[in-house]
Amino acid sequence: MPKTWRTPSNIYPTLTYDDAPAAIAWLCRAFGFEKRFVADGPDGTVMHSELSFGPGVIMVSSAKPAQKRVSPRIQDVANQALCVRVEDVDAHYARAKAAGAAITRELRDEEYGSRGYMAADPEGHVWYFGTYDPGEYWES
Repeated sequence: MPKTWRTPSNIYPTLTYDDAPAAIAWLCRAFGFEKRFVADGPDGTVMHSELSFGPGVIMVSSAKPAQKRVSPRIQDVANQALCVRVEDVDAHYARAKAAGAAITRELRDEEYGSRGYMAADPEGHVWYFGTYDPGEYWES
Protein backbone atom coordinates (compact mmCIF):
# COMPACT_ATOMS: atom_id res chain seq x y z
CA MET A 1 0.00 0.00 0.00
CA PRO A 2 1.44 3.44 -0.87
CA LYS A 3 2.44 5.76 1.91
CA THR A 4 -0.07 8.48 2.78
CA TRP A 5 1.49 11.83 3.61
CA ARG A 6 0.02 14.33 6.02
CA THR A 7 1.85 17.57 6.58
CA PRO A 8 0.79 19.72 9.56
CA SER A 9 2.66 22.83 8.39
CA ASN A 10 1.30 25.55 6.17
CA ILE A 11 4.70 26.89 5.06
CA TYR A 12 6.71 24.93 2.50
CA PRO A 13 10.10 26.38 1.58
CA THR A 14 11.07 25.98 -2.06
CA LEU A 15 14.77 25.66 -2.87
CA THR A 16 16.34 26.00 -6.29
CA TYR A 17 19.45 24.09 -7.35
CA ASP A 18 21.54 23.97 -10.51
CA ASP A 19 21.75 20.19 -10.11
CA ALA A 20 18.49 19.33 -8.37
CA PRO A 21 18.79 15.52 -8.75
CA ALA A 22 22.21 15.59 -7.04
CA ALA A 23 20.90 18.00 -4.38
CA ILE A 24 17.95 15.72 -3.59
CA ALA A 25 20.25 12.71 -3.19
CA TRP A 26 22.64 14.73 -1.02
CA LEU A 27 19.91 16.19 1.21
CA CYS A 28 18.61 12.67 1.83
CA ARG A 29 22.05 11.21 2.52
CA ALA A 30 23.59 14.05 4.55
CA PHE A 31 20.64 15.60 6.35
CA GLY A 32 18.18 12.69 6.51
CA PHE A 33 15.41 14.01 4.28
CA GLU A 34 13.06 11.48 2.69
CA LYS A 35 12.08 11.79 -0.95
CA ARG A 36 8.28 11.93 -1.25
CA PHE A 37 7.71 12.93 -4.86
CA VAL A 38 9.75 14.01 -7.89
CA ALA A 39 8.35 15.40 -11.16
CA ASP A 40 11.13 15.10 -13.70
CA GLY A 41 11.68 17.89 -16.20
CA PRO A 42 13.48 17.89 -19.54
CA ASP A 43 17.17 16.99 -19.86
CA GLY A 44 17.56 15.54 -16.37
CA THR A 45 16.05 18.52 -14.55
CA VAL A 46 13.48 18.51 -11.75
CA MET A 47 10.31 20.50 -12.29
CA HIS A 48 9.08 19.93 -8.73
CA SER A 49 9.81 17.65 -5.80
CA GLU A 50 8.85 17.22 -2.17
CA LEU A 51 11.19 16.04 0.57
CA SER A 52 10.15 15.30 4.15
CA PHE A 53 11.95 15.62 7.44
CA GLY A 54 9.58 14.44 10.15
CA PRO A 55 6.40 16.47 9.64
CA GLY A 56 8.25 19.17 7.69
CA VAL A 57 8.35 19.44 3.91
CA ILE A 58 10.60 21.31 1.52
CA MET A 59 10.22 21.53 -2.23
CA VAL A 60 13.25 21.32 -4.52
CA SER A 61 13.49 22.14 -8.20
CA SER A 62 16.01 22.89 -10.89
CA ALA A 63 16.91 26.50 -11.64
CA LYS A 64 14.36 28.56 -13.54
CA PRO A 65 16.31 31.68 -14.57
CA ALA A 66 13.36 33.17 -16.48
CA GLN A 67 11.52 33.28 -13.13
CA LYS A 68 14.64 34.61 -11.34
CA ARG A 69 14.94 31.35 -9.41
CA VAL A 70 18.60 30.36 -9.31
CA SER A 71 20.98 28.55 -7.01
CA PRO A 72 22.70 30.71 -4.34
CA ARG A 73 26.06 29.64 -5.75
CA ILE A 74 25.41 31.85 -8.78
CA GLN A 75 26.17 34.92 -6.64
CA ASP A 76 27.93 33.10 -3.79
CA VAL A 77 25.46 34.47 -1.25
CA ALA A 78 22.43 33.20 0.61
CA ASN A 79 19.66 35.53 1.69
CA GLN A 80 17.84 33.02 3.87
CA ALA A 81 18.41 30.06 6.15
CA LEU A 82 16.18 27.13 6.98
CA CYS A 83 15.72 26.02 10.58
CA VAL A 84 14.95 22.33 11.13
CA ARG A 85 14.11 20.84 14.53
CA VAL A 86 15.78 17.50 15.22
CA GLU A 87 15.46 15.22 18.22
CA ASP A 88 19.11 14.13 18.44
CA VAL A 89 21.13 17.06 17.13
CA ASP A 90 24.47 15.49 18.09
CA ALA A 91 23.78 12.42 15.95
CA HIS A 92 22.46 14.62 13.13
CA TYR A 93 25.61 16.75 13.25
CA ALA A 94 27.81 13.64 13.06
CA ARG A 95 25.82 12.31 10.07
CA ALA A 96 26.01 15.64 8.20
CA LYS A 97 29.71 16.07 8.88
CA ALA A 98 30.47 12.49 7.79
CA ALA A 99 28.57 13.14 4.53
CA GLY A 100 30.74 16.19 3.82
CA ALA A 101 28.41 19.01 4.85
CA ALA A 102 30.21 22.34 5.14
CA ILE A 103 29.77 23.16 8.83
CA THR A 104 29.53 26.95 9.08
CA ARG A 105 28.89 27.11 12.83
CA GLU A 106 29.90 24.27 15.09
CA LEU A 107 27.47 22.42 17.33
CA ARG A 108 26.79 24.46 20.44
CA ASP A 109 24.32 25.28 23.19
CA GLU A 110 22.48 28.52 22.39
CA GLU A 111 21.66 31.22 24.94
CA TYR A 112 17.94 30.77 24.18
CA GLY A 113 17.92 27.10 25.14
CA SER A 114 18.47 25.33 21.83
CA ARG A 115 21.40 23.14 20.89
CA GLY A 116 22.33 23.25 17.25
CA TYR A 117 24.70 23.88 14.38
CA MET A 118 24.71 25.53 10.96
CA ALA A 119 25.78 24.02 7.66
CA ALA A 120 25.77 24.90 4.00
CA ASP A 121 24.73 22.39 1.37
CA PRO A 122 26.84 21.92 -1.79
CA GLU A 123 25.13 24.80 -3.62
CA GLY A 124 25.17 27.24 -0.70
CA HIS A 125 21.75 27.02 0.93
CA VAL A 126 22.18 27.66 4.67
CA TRP A 127 20.68 25.28 7.24
CA TYR A 128 20.32 25.40 11.02
CA PHE A 129 19.61 22.07 12.70
CA GLY A 130 18.82 22.11 16.38
CA THR A 131 16.45 21.41 19.22
CA TYR A 132 14.75 24.80 18.91
CA ASP A 133 10.98 24.61 18.51
CA PRO A 134 9.48 27.96 17.44
CA GLY A 135 6.08 26.79 18.71
CA GLU A 136 7.28 26.59 22.30
CA TYR A 137 7.01 29.60 24.55
CA TRP A 138 9.13 30.50 27.49
CA GLU A 139 9.11 33.15 30.17
CA SER A 140 11.84 35.77 30.18
